Amino acid sequence: MLDMYSGLRALRAGLDAGRTSPGELFAMCRNEIARRDDGVKAFLTLVDDDPETQRRLRGEGPDAGYAGYAADGAAREGEAEFASDGTAPDGRSGSAGALAGIPYALKDNICTAGIVTTCASRILAGYTPPHTATAVRRLAQAGGRLLGKLNMDEFAMGSSTENSARFPTRNPWDLERVPGGSSGGAAAAVAAGMAPYALGSDTGGSIRQPAAYCGVVGLKPTYGRVSRFGLVAFASSLDQIGPLTHSVADAALVLQQIAGHDPRDGTSARVETPDFSRGLTGDISGLRIGVAREYFSEGVDDGVRRKVEEAIALLAKLGARVREVSLPHTRYALSTYYLIAPAEASSNLARYDGVRYGYRAKDADNLVDMYSKTRSEGFGAEVKRRILIGTYALSSGYYDAYYKRAQQVRTLIRRDFDEAFADVDVIVSPTTPTTAFRLGEKVDDPLTMYMNDVCTIPVNLAGLPAISVPCGLDRGLPVGLQFIGRMFDEVTLLGAAYVYERAAGHSPLRPRFAPEVTGHGV
Repeated sequence: MLDMYSGLRALRAGLDAGRTSPGELFAMCRNEIARRDDGVKAFLTLVDDDPETQRRLRGEGPDAGYAGYAADGAAREGEAEFASDGTAPDGRSGSAGALAGIPYALKDNICTAGIVTTCASRILAGYTPPHTATAVRRLAQAGGRLLGKLNMDEFAMGSSTENSARFPTRNPWDLERVPGGSSGGAAAAVAAGMAPYALGSDTGGSIRQPAAYCGVVGLKPTYGRVSRFGLVAFASSLDQIGPLTHSVADAALVLQQIAGHDPRDGTSARVETPDFSRGLTGDISGLRIGVAREYFSEGVDDGVRRKVEEAIALLAKLGARVREVSLPHTRYALSTYYLIAPAEASSNLARYDGVRYGYRAKDADNLVDMYSKTRSEGFGAEVKRRILIGTYALSSGYYDAYYKRAQQVRTLIRRDFDEAFADVDVIVSPTTPTTAFRLGEKVDDPLTMYMNDVCTIPVNLAGLPAISVPCGLDRGLPVGLQFIGRMFDEVTLLGAAYVYERAAGHSPLRPRFAPEVTGHGV
């Protein structure tokens, strides 16, 4: 029987064979949302499966966004548009067709024309963008059906989804624990079987960390592989859109559709988009896998360490050549990130001033007072904290001492990876140092909260691709194994993760759900 854990290829086969229909799949997801989401609280907005909504998301019609927005020929030269049944104009089918008729969900910092996009912040409550993100439009053109928008840490700043202005999301494996963040709603929705896949964003681990906590697959592509047009900016040199799925093969299918150069994004890379599924051969004989000693520090729980070491042993048994590598500047990654990311956030979030769009405070005495009240009332505590840190780091007299030096250390971190990849093809590590922690456990201790991303942040600083896959359970909670690849070498990365996933047999993981709930939490 088909359900949201069946995998995208199985769902596509069911559609092709007539065992189900796009409408039935959409209704199946909505039924699961009605059953589960009062407890999990993953969704902020639900979207009806009507032709007008899908037309707007595809970029069609006069109200679909910016002038000329629907003309995508310059974005990916030679790419044919797919009809809603997954068939191209010349009659061929492809990876895009594999997603036709299949529902998906979006983190609420990815813009959708005519559909509210709030970044889980009071300052954007009710905001409806005039445009759709390139990644979403490509899914819509492939025939995907949007279910709704998902909860997150406000403006993607957090590691637990407790910083949402609406409500915290809960982990489907234990409703008293966090799902991770900032893409916690996306990971929880997929883990709970409410959506077969979702798109999130990863700035310092925000796809991979919640994927690990919720027992799903989370892929952060190479910086520039997927267009950031329509992704609400947090830290522009670090942000990247990627999929959360139930399997590595599903992640490859989704990446195939959303990847590619986009002239609307100045950081979009002009590189060939390969067939990401071609590396899923099931063979890693001779593959050189590096194990970085710096990722097994004292902060890694014994249970997590044991599961990751078991996974490394399995990779060696499967024919990989495992060796130790060193990334000596990893110990500076956390402090480097928490200078660069807040500095870029302080600049990006300056646009939310109550003048052009979003929330505006009432009863202001003058313009400066209106700015102050709007930002004080509209932003949450974590967003304010990072704006203050970033503004300080960029201020006169401190720029060289903090921001400039952080960028120099970032270069050293990138060089560490370059040197390691001269000797290995892929690096493996824990995705997170612990399993999911309890709600409220770290909310008053920002520094301890930041440590949850210690294994994922170096990847963003270096712009590399990485994926988290489940590697078992520790005391009933999922553990994530992280694979890190060379820049723009997602094919090798996905191939290594796929072989491990098949041999280990952990995916897809199905939570032992808490007591059933009725209604929905939107």
